[in-house]
Amino acid sequence: MNKIEVCLSPKLFDNYTLENKIVVIVDVLRATTIITTMFQNGLYKLIPVKTLDEAKELKEKGFLVAAERNGKKVDFADFDNSPYTFTPEKIGGKTLVYSTTNGTNTINLAKKAKSVILASFLNITEVSNYLSHEQKDVLILCSGWQGDFCTEDSIFAGALSEKLLQNNFISNSDSVNSSIELWNLAKKDLSEYIKTMYQYKRLMTLGMEKIIGYCFKIDVAEVIPVLKGDYIIDLKKIPQF
Repeated sequence: MNKIEVCLSPKLFDNYTLENKIVVIVDVLRATTIITTMFQNGLYKLIPVKTLDEAKELKEKGFLVAAERNGKKVDFADFDNSPYTFTPEKIGGKTLVYSTTNGTNTINLAKKAKSVILASFLNITEVSNYLSHEQKDVLILCSGWQGDFCTEDSIFAGALSEKLLQNNFISNSDSVNSSIELWNLAKKDLSEYIKTMYQYKRLMTLGMEKIIGYCFKIDVAEVIPVLKGDYIIDLKKIPQF
């Protein structure tokens, strides 16, 4: 049987071995949710960059850019970080540059792994089915907030771990067990439970109530974003998938 592990913060990532593992990156609020939305709405390719200087340089080369810091759109960006911004009419068939406070840092950190996919509540069943089919060890990497633990990412890790444990995966990890316990607590009334989270309160001060609710929608997308070198594409559009 294959094993599940959960890395609760990017600061802990170097403690894990990566050989023959699929790394699943999650940033519920909001990067991996937004990326899932982009590909669901027809994006061709995404270039995740760590710094605003990189994003600005690519903007000057003619690329469209979505970029935010601390929840706010940067001045030179074409798009903010709202899922409602990325409509099929605006991004269908296009390549986009993306830079966020936390998620794109985690994506670039994970480049050292050979197999990396991105997950959110929007595509959790698609991701679970793919992982069950691949039958490799899985490491769920939570993006957190500026390197620290985030409740919403760990809730997702618990939800995905629960699905995998029902499909011939095993775990001997306290971080997996704790994430599942958190998910079991939260799922009783997810819309109420998320109100206890720091990120909920922070984003509410920025007027993002509708966006927060969107990020916890389950199974509304049928894509699997995958990191291939310096790009992210939809795994389901790769011919050999």
